[in-house]
Amino acid sequence: MQWVILVGLIIGVATYFFFVRRPGQTQRNLRVVEWINHPSAHPDWAIQARQRCGTAPFLFPTTGYIGYLWGDTFQAGHPHQGIDIFGGTQPDVMPVYSVYDGYLTRLAGWKSSVIIRFSSDPLQPGRQIWTYYTHMADAAGNSFISSQFPPGTTELFVPAGTLLGHQGNYSGSPDSPVGIHLHFSIVKDDGRGGFTNELDINNTIDPSPYFGLPLNVAQNTGEIPVCQPIQLTPGS
Repeated sequence: MQWVILVGLIIGVATYFFFVRRPGQTQRNLRVVEWINHPSAHPDWAIQARQRCGTAPFLFPTTGYIGYLWGDTFQAGHPHQGIDIFGGTQPDVMPVYSVYDGYLTRLAGWKSSVIIRFSSDPLQPGRQIWTYYTHMADAAGNSFISSQFPPGTTELFVPAGTLLGHQGNYSGSPDSPVGIHLHFSIVKDDGRGGFTNELDINNTIDPSPYFGLPLNVAQNTGEIPVCQPIQLTPGS
């Protein structure tokens, strides 16, 4: 049974990310499949949940391999609006956490998603931004979001590091599951106190400086985005 699930995951990832165009993406595709197949063989590829890279303001939202970046192109004219972090587990196993103090909303129809408002961007104080977390449900839409955040939750304060739910493979269609992962993006405010449409990359923000890693295709053409240990000089 386990190999059937594994094959399904690999097919789902391959199907979802088939139309790849930019340099470095083919390598990332291969690594995603390798990670799903053998995560324990590559512990050095993984970021760790609730850790921070250097002085970057955001905690990592989950543990896993950051397989796809902001600006990756899966289909012509549809650049990726955030990052995808693959846990290398079955659905409803790998926890997902909030990256910064903020106010959580889960719209009534959201099965796999929550969004968190930050009234002041830590890198641009005074600017309001939002962080979006999705795929927290199984292929059939059974939610893995924490019971603390039922549909219809609005403006509930959550500190950084709050458990939001667990990674899943929900795509909106039971016949087309995606690989088990968290999709995370930083979403712009609409100027009226709401969030813009996350499906348009122009409504999102490059996550690189918020995590202290090269997380867009302009900065990263193939390297694995992991936080490097701080190198201390003798006597420090």
